[in-house]
Amino acid sequence: MPHMYLEYTANLTGLAVEKTLLRLNNVLMVSGQFAFESDIKSRAVKVESFQVGTSLAPRGFIALRLSLLSGRSVQVKQQLSESLLAALQDLGDWPADIQVQLSVQLVDMDRESYTKIAIG
Repeated sequence: MPHMYLEYTANLTGLAVEKTLLRLNNVLMVSGQFAFESDIKSRAVKVESFQVGTSLAPRGFIALRLSLLSGRSVQVKQQLSESLLAALQDLGDWPADIQVQLSVQLVDMDRESYTKIAIG
């Protein structure tokens, strides 16, 4: 716990996905909200078919969703969201010919019904 889901559009060809996931995991770890680095799980999905708005202008997006066990304050969630968004913004050179939208959404998971086991 937590679970991080990153969706990115296929036209963001310069995105170093593994490096991005590692950087985002590090942002979460240094937040002090998570006891063990191995609890942070992230994955990325390239979105091949997409449309941003109604214009045919080249656009793309990175949408990050972070699922957390419920119980954290609004301030903690805001800090996590802002830190993750800043890390996305600082990924590097963005394509000059594509408008890229970045978003972060935090979602509470019901603490009472979440179960987990590590094997091995």
